[in-house]
Amino acid sequence: MQAAELDLVAATPVNHLWPQLVERLGSDRAVQAARQALDLQAMRGQPSTLPVLLVETCGVGLVERARLRAATGLPLPEESAGLLLFSKRQESLQLVWVEGGAAADLP
Repeated sequence: MQAAELDLVAATPVNHLWPQLVERLGSDRAVQAARQALDLQAMRGQPSTLPVLLVETCGVGLVERARLRAATGLPLPEESAGLLLFSKRQESLQLVWVEGGAAADLP
């Protein structure tokens, strides 16, 4: 996935992408998709990146925290572990914070 494909400026922050993903895929598959994104961050990410999960396709990638903050104004401390859910179709995004920073901490 190319970073240029994500139009972060046009995306609206919302709180409904995770529930929609769980409803569409079921809890186990939604958690598995989120873990894959978090695993990508663990394997190839940096403290300056955040994993991204595309909700329509379950594709994963990494986005620079500074780019996300500049585009959205959302606070993104480097020491926090999180996941960005992104919907191209709905032009929306949701930040999901993971306690302790491990994929195993997902519900």
